[in-house]
Amino acid sequence: MAIAAGNSFGTRDKLNVGAQSFDIHRLEFLEKKISCDLAKLPFSLRILLENLLRCEDGQFVRPDDIRALANWKPGAAEKEIAFMPARVLLQDFTGVPAVVDLATMREAIKRMGGNPRLINPLFPAELVIDHSVQVDSFGSANAFGLNAELEFQRNIERYAFLRWGQTAFQNFKVVPPDTGICHQVNLEYLARVVCAMPSGSRVEAYPDSVVGTDSHTTMVNALGVFGWGVGGIEAEAAMLGQPSSMLIPDVVGFRLHGKLSEGCTATDLVLTVTEMLRKKGVVGKFVEFCGTGLSSLSVPDRATIANMAPEYGATMGFFPVDEETLAYLQFTARGAEQIALVEAYCKEQMLFRTDDMADPVFSDKLELDLGTVEPTVAGPKRPQDRVSLRNAKSSFTKVVEGTPDKHVAVRNNGDSFDLSSGAVVIAAITSCTNTSNPSLMLGAGLLAKKAVERGLHVKPWVKTSLAPGSKVVTDYLEAAGLMSYLEKLNFHLVGYGCTTCIGNSGPLPEAIGTAIKDNNLVAVAVLSGNRNFEGRIHPLVRANYLASPPLVVAYALAGRMDMDLTTESLGSDSAGKPVYLRDIWPTPQEIESTVRDSVTSEMYTKEYANVFEGDAHWKSMPVPEGDLYRWDPKSTYIKQPPFFENMPKTPPSLADIHGARVLAILGDSVTTDHISPAGSIPVDSPAGKYLIANGVKPHEFNSYGARRGNHEVMLRGTFANIRLRNQLAPGTEGCWTLFLPDNEKMTIYDAAVKYREAGVPLVVLAGKEYGSGSSRDWAAKGTRLLGVRAVIAESYERIHRSNLVGMGVLPLEFKAGENRETLGLTGQEVFEIEGVASLSPKKTITVRTKSGGVLTKTFTAIARVDTPEEVSYYHHGGILQYVLRQML
Repeated sequence: MAIAAGNSFGTRDKLNVGAQSFDIHRLEFLEKKISCDLAKLPFSLRILLENLLRCEDGQFVRPDDIRALANWKPGAAEKEIAFMPARVLLQDFTGVPAVVDLATMREAIKRMGGNPRLINPLFPAELVIDHSVQVDSFGSANAFGLNAELEFQRNIERYAFLRWGQTAFQNFKVVPPDTGICHQVNLEYLARVVCAMPSGSRVEAYPDSVVGTDSHTTMVNALGVFGWGVGGIEAEAAMLGQPSSMLIPDVVGFRLHGKLSEGCTATDLVLTVTEMLRKKGVVGKFVEFCGTGLSSLSVPDRATIANMAPEYGATMGFFPVDEETLAYLQFTARGAEQIALVEAYCKEQMLFRTDDMADPVFSDKLELDLGTVEPTVAGPKRPQDRVSLRNAKSSFTKVVEGTPDKHVAVRNNGDSFDLSSGAVVIAAITSCTNTSNPSLMLGAGLLAKKAVERGLHVKPWVKTSLAPGSKVVTDYLEAAGLMSYLEKLNFHLVGYGCTTCIGNSGPLPEAIGTAIKDNNLVAVAVLSGNRNFEGRIHPLVRANYLASPPLVVAYALAGRMDMDLTTESLGSDSAGKPVYLRDIWPTPQEIESTVRDSVTSEMYTKEYANVFEGDAHWKSMPVPEGDLYRWDPKSTYIKQPPFFENMPKTPPSLADIHGARVLAILGDSVTTDHISPAGSIPVDSPAGKYLIANGVKPHEFNSYGARRGNHEVMLRGTFANIRLRNQLAPGTEGCWTLFLPDNEKMTIYDAAVKYREAGVPLVVLAGKEYGSGSSRDWAAKGTRLLGVRAVIAESYERIHRSNLVGMGVLPLEFKAGENRETLGLTGQEVFEIEGVASLSPKKTITVRTKSGGVLTKTFTAIARVDTPEEVSYYHHGGILQYVLRQML
């Protein structure tokens, strides 16, 4: 990313590190030039300030933008700025549709007389295949191999397409499957912290920054890397040189002091932080951690906290660079020259934190004594619903209050047992949130060792799995001699990928699944992940709890959620003596010494030396060639989407929305999982029927996530989560609605088709936090393809609101104190949305409703098209259409 032509403030200078010289933009020079005090500016905003200095071009970044940020104070007036990331990180569920869009843009630009090769990432875009492996096999030494084999069989078309992309596009690399999870690979290998980019005869140095097509991109904030998750649409635009438009955010300081108590983990800490910040309200804000407590937290501990920024609602959970950062870079085998550059650059640029520094000035502050954190889980269906371990039993009993106390006799795999509500049927050590942390993983191994030595066993109804985020994890578990103990408790390696955390938990044993379904049991999953939304982990599991890896093992031993692990025994040893959790919980000293003795830099060097090469499966795949992709009309995985069909060179004028009908009425906290599910495709769903009609057998369906390269599947899957409750069709769950005005019950997809044929635009009514959860661009793409022109909600999650604008869907927000209920909206009305033709940022829009042709209601809503750039995107029909027209 070349330094732009600006330099209005004379900040360009040289930095010498060893024998090498780098071009930089010195913040110190700016401080003197405009007499500001940058020591009071939060570290995260200092990085953003350097980005503006370096990218000043007179168009997207102007001198006034730089002055406004340098003089930022809490409560300052809103100011729009443009941020240009240094690189883009993708995972395959969101990355495949992004590459499909880029390939489609090449077709479109050629059709319109342009050069297809202009559609090309302008700076590093790195995709890690981590979302496709599923836990089909578990509890055996063959599980990893079998799951990997099935993964390739299911995804061969997608993987061949990505290999084409790797050769067709410049600056695009792919980390093959069965290697690791994108955020852990980013933390352990890809992250630069400070970039050194050749530009002609010069080398430019600047802070590493990243946008990622996964909301947990924030995990790398633990290294002082600036970045967050965006929708695939925005990431594609960034790859093509389009900066992200944003308002200078509020920055909430979170001061930590003290140390974690014995028996407490980084997982307990992050669930506590998540609860505190959700209560505080930090949506759309940066959270920056400060205080002397940071020095007691390792980078992996910080990564656990930063990873869950989407769960506490923040744009980032940022940790400044300090001595611990440098130690981690050395520990993970980064080069000596790179570490020297990071240290020298950050110290020169006021980006290096020490304990004796005064805190910057923040918009608001929270404080936490680490010593007050206690063992914790979170659930049953939201990450912010923290429950102390000692209260987990009583909390769960409230979940099952009023449900019949059924006990079902089950035979499975030679075992006979009773199954009832509260049974833990999934126990998964999964997700980069925790598997990136050696202390947590070795802690789970030590607990397993002690449990085995005391003669404890996992209950026979528990589906266990171990899915680390990198191969380094299994290296150090083997080196510590702990892998065998995990395997004795059936925690065998099932894959290197996200698995259970994203809903790829695989099928439950048939007898267990049937017992749950036929008797409506409230089954439980316990996982070391970051998301536990209803319907996400497994369709048959209604209560999902987040927990540390050691607690996952403990709950697998207990087999039930309605047990108090702090007072009730996990079982009896060979002498008949009860064994309690406290008896097998490893001490901090045991964990520290095991980490010290078992985890080495050489492991990182070995596992990342050939990270882009892949295994025999990957290398043997045939790779399509050419600048343009050869679309296979018979493919049910990769299809050319209609986003650019019949697109004129000049966008049509904006127009108001007339005669719109309501497609769905949704409540609070409707997530992108509800809008665009990632998990299994039901046979009797519109997507299932489409696949069957195209010759795909049900056992070959794969998941919605794996089918995101096919818009025909995805638009049929929009609003198809089995737990979605559309209040327009009361008493239903899943993909149902009423077709109006006939009040005919049908699937949302079928209704949308009928409305489209009749030329009727659609709206969705929603409550608070609409679109929370994953940064899932198909939640916006599918909405647009169904014919939805506007969403009217009480509030939006940041990424989903941006994605809606990026797809040409108008996000409207009820005025404070108003909602569907207070306005008396039933969903039976016809909507007229006026003021869109002259749209401006955050404009007040008039909405009129009619019934039987008679005006019934008039109210106003705020157009959450927040910036002038977003108005342009909306005018063009979406951000990709806007970018494409700029290239003609």
